[in-house]
Amino acid sequence: MIDPQPKGSHFIDGTHVEDGNGAEIPVFYPASGARIATVYAATDAVVEQALASATRAQAEWAALSGTERGRVLRRAADIMRDRNRDLSELETRDTGKPLQETLVADATSGADALEYFGGLTGSLTGDHIPLGADFAYTRREPLGVCVGLGAWNYPTQIACWKAAPALACGNAMIFKPSETTPLSALQVAEILHEAGLPPGVFNVVQGRARVGSLLVNDARVAKVSLTGSVPTGRKVYAMAAVGMKHVTMELGGKSPLVIFDDADLENAVSGAIMANFYSSGQICSNGTRVFVQKGIKEAFLKRLSERLEGVKMGDPLDEAVNYGPLVSAEQLEIVEGYIAKGIEEGARLVCGGKRVEREGYYLEPTVFADVTDDMTIAREEIFGPVLSLLEFETEDEALARANDTEFGLSAGVFTRDLARAHRMIAGFEAGTCYINSYNDAPVEAPFGGTKMSGLGRENARDAIEHYSQKKSVYVRMGDVEAPF
Repeated sequence: MIDPQPKGSHFIDGTHVEDGNGAEIPVFYPASGARIATVYAATDAVVEQALASATRAQAEWAALSGTERGRVLRRAADIMRDRNRDLSELETRDTGKPLQETLVADATSGADALEYFGGLTGSLTGDHIPLGADFAYTRREPLGVCVGLGAWNYPTQIACWKAAPALACGNAMIFKPSETTPLSALQVAEILHEAGLPPGVFNVVQGRARVGSLLVNDARVAKVSLTGSVPTGRKVYAMAAVGMKHVTMELGGKSPLVIFDDADLENAVSGAIMANFYSSGQICSNGTRVFVQKGIKEAFLKRLSERLEGVKMGDPLDEAVNYGPLVSAEQLEIVEGYIAKGIEEGARLVCGGKRVEREGYYLEPTVFADVTDDMTIAREEIFGPVLSLLEFETEDEALARANDTEFGLSAGVFTRDLARAHRMIAGFEAGTCYINSYNDAPVEAPFGGTKMSGLGRENARDAIEHYSQKKSVYVRMGDVEAPF
């Protein structure tokens, strides 16, 4: 088992670094509220050390062939899979997510990203463009030093989703985890270093908004990739724009899940559970506005309530437990506030809605029915286990209401009519969509949103375009003509 107290708060230039002059950041186990570790925010000196290290190391890393870089990433993927159990237990302690979940959805997903992009590196080439007697060619080149800003819900996965394409393209990355879940990224850094990554190519620094601001505003940084809320995204995007930096913004959502009356009821209920209660509802792409066609509304609610009786709470380190606490006391209070607002505005509380009387930050899975489009719980991202059910009658109505939001991260549809399914997908204003499923995120498929849910894409070959740039070269084979 990995000791949750790290050897140092930061990982810079291939080694752990500690500086107790930084602000103290306590780390709590969400299942008990007990402090399990302490890290310290990066001081200005630590941030400078990380930036100088990354700037120096990036040139060396970029000079390697793609095949050589890929070999390191693939080796790291193998190490990560070999240590999946220990990494999953640490992830559970860091986030409170059940071990039953972290064993299959966190370090494994990170390893998939390292393996996938490690396999792509040798193919990241430019193009030859014939132009008669002359020709042009392109060179694919790294951006330089990239900054990754992580969220607290998937700390291992997010670190790898950002690092893998960045490193594949020959960049260096400085990764700042969320201050709520700071432990797992340090393990990612250790593994990459053990796999042969040159010191300085992947650094981890801890801290809150101030540290992120120092990194984003530094002139040596060429690219910023954020996973976070819309308000944070706006601030980071504005800071990056001052320096004309490349950005990827993977932000929040209030995604629709549309269930037609011809859908397989059991599968639709499963989809709604995965879209609302997996990770105790703390997933940005969650389909929290569940539009159910009028004819099956009551049958859907009845079966959903029955299925929620299968929730097994307890210590998330027990593999029999399938539902864990929220990540922090603060997040629990935020979600409780939204539940109170839903009741106040007239939504019908079908089940749940109460804090669980036990240690830790547990909240019952909560289902609201008779929700209308203008209610707060239907407009704002809650980031907790709260499902809002909205009734609809026609396909056109469902699509129009589904799109009536500033967000556009994800959308899903359940129906046996595949022609209708594809019409809905074509009409959804969302970047990541699902048919008769929800929240699948294979590394082979791009992930990202539209509207206020962000820009750019993570995963798949699309991510390569966001961590590299093309240089065009015109080659004249004959004499140059000029008018004078």
